[in-house]
Amino acid sequence: MTPTSGGATARVLDPIDRVSEVLFGLIMALTFTCTLGVATAHNMQIRTMLIGALGCNLAWGIIDGAVFLMARLNERGRALVKLRAVRAVTDGGAARYLIADALPQPVASVMRPEQLEAIWQDLRSLPEPKPSQLTKSDGLGAMAICLLSLLSTFPVVIPFLFITEPRTALRVSNLIAIAMLYLCGHVLGRWAGFRPWVMGLWLVAGGAALVGVAIVLGG
Repeated sequence: MTPTSGGATARVLDPIDRVSEVLFGLIMALTFTCTLGVATAHNMQIRTMLIGALGCNLAWGIIDGAVFLMARLNERGRALVKLRAVRAVTDGGAARYLIADALPQPVASVMRPEQLEAIWQDLRSLPEPKPSQLTKSDGLGAMAICLLSLLSTFPVVIPFLFITEPRTALRVSNLIAIAMLYLCGHVLGRWAGFRPWVMGLWLVAGGAALVGVAIVLGG
């Protein structure tokens, strides 16, 4: 019920956030390399591919980091509004409803009225909460997001550094990206309680579909 002060970001980013950011970076890099490969089919420039892919993902990382900070601030602001609403209400029934509504459904379903009442009284005895603000951990999280987005590009562009034939380099790059998509899906599946290999295959198919849509619509 209290606004998150840093526990949610104590690890900077949780595993799902990390894998998701790598996934987004991969899709962005794939979209760029595939789009440029189609657009410059007869005159593919490796230097252009490298600079473009890295710059694209750096820009995406900066934007995503800023969105992350806004989301954190909004999350804490909404939690603060709920806390103040519970503290201000004078009717016990309304207070219990607000508290139960703020809890995860499985937790709320096993909470007894007297337990909700006790939580209400404890919340009312707390000092006035401070206005929502960003923390150092939030800043580290935003920087980690930007870094992950940029780093996820390197495995995709490495073939362009060592393979002189651009078309071959592009194919190897795509294979590496597909392998990384599968790995991201495998990790997400383990954390989300799904079969890792199934989630890995779904992510490869979904990532390819998203890249295809981006290319068709102009990259």
